[in-house]
Amino acid sequence: MGRPDSARAGAAPTTAPPPATDGSSDRTWEPRRRGRARDGQARITYYDQPAIHKPHWKWLIITYFFLGGIAGGSYVIASIAELFGSGEQRPIVRAGRLISLAALLPCPALLILDLGRPERFLNMLRVVKLRSPMSIGTWGLTIFGEFCTLSALAEAARSGLLGEGSALTRLGMLVPSRVTGAIGTIPGFFVGGYTGVLLAATAVPLWTRNHLLMGPLFLTSGLASAAAAISLVLALARGTSRESLASLERLGAITHLAELGLILATRANAGARLARPLERGRLRPLFRFGVIGLGILAPLAIETRSLVQGKAPSRPEAMLSSLCALVGGYLLRYVMVMAGYASADDPRATFELTQPPR
Repeated sequence: MGRPDSARAGAAPTTAPPPATDGSSDRTWEPRRRGRARDGQARITYYDQPAIHKPHWKWLIITYFFLGGIAGGSYVIASIAELFGSGEQRPIVRAGRLISLAALLPCPALLILDLGRPERFLNMLRVVKLRSPMSIGTWGLTIFGEFCTLSALAEAARSGLLGEGSALTRLGMLVPSRVTGAIGTIPGFFVGGYTGVLLAATAVPLWTRNHLLMGPLFLTSGLASAAAAISLVLALARGTSRESLASLERLGAITHLAELGLILATRANAGARLARPLERGRLRPLFRFGVIGLGILAPLAIETRSLVQGKAPSRPEAMLSSLCALVGGYLLRYVMVMAGYASADDPRATFELTQPPR
């Protein structure tokens, strides 16, 4: 006799497991071939099929995460340098404002391309949903864009980049740069860190387990990448004081130490099962040697050497440190997104996250 249609289609067996004798209501899915998994644990999955759908995000969103972090971080660094720095920090303010705008401009295009239809982005601006990370993120990006544009316009006008006496120059001179920068720091911090919160708001096990760490991790990484971008531009420019490079090196050392601590905390908090994608397969060398080695330890070694010697780094050192940090910042977002995908494909990781401790 042939099997029933439900069995041929791969449906769950109709025979239910015996009720639990301890009074609990936990249920276990059993495959047709009863037995134990290779690791000696009871099988709790249905043919090892994923229990949740993973997001579809690819390189468009990963690049958006990277550029958004640089945009927010550069704006914050420039505002702090303008409010509390001396005249020697003026190159940091100028570079930070312009880099922030340059990094922000591709972000809406990347979002629209990922959505597939431009009107979807506009539809998110029709209402404000406080419980929707996508809605809050869209509005935060829009508000930050206003401040970023005004600050970049004011800086370009004061630097003579718009031409003497032009209409844009006169308009830019009317912008209160310090006040605008101080207020714009708030959405700048938001844009730098909300991408991590956006990941944590999903059901992906690796991201959800670290919901308190993803935002600070992405914010710290954004500040580190922004400091590296500003340092790279200033190292390539002529006439930049070494004091400006030294200030950025000190900031880079602080942010890299914080980033390393948050990465290690994320790995430890995930546990063995949820962190398995970071420790096995193709992501392992990218995580260890790309994110931690190249992106954090290499620039941190250069920055620490300059601090110990008590002198500003040379331009080649600043450029090398900046390039390593930028590559590592992009790899961090790639690794975290791809590791999240892998944890979503692992049904045991989902059950480990959702089942209450016994």
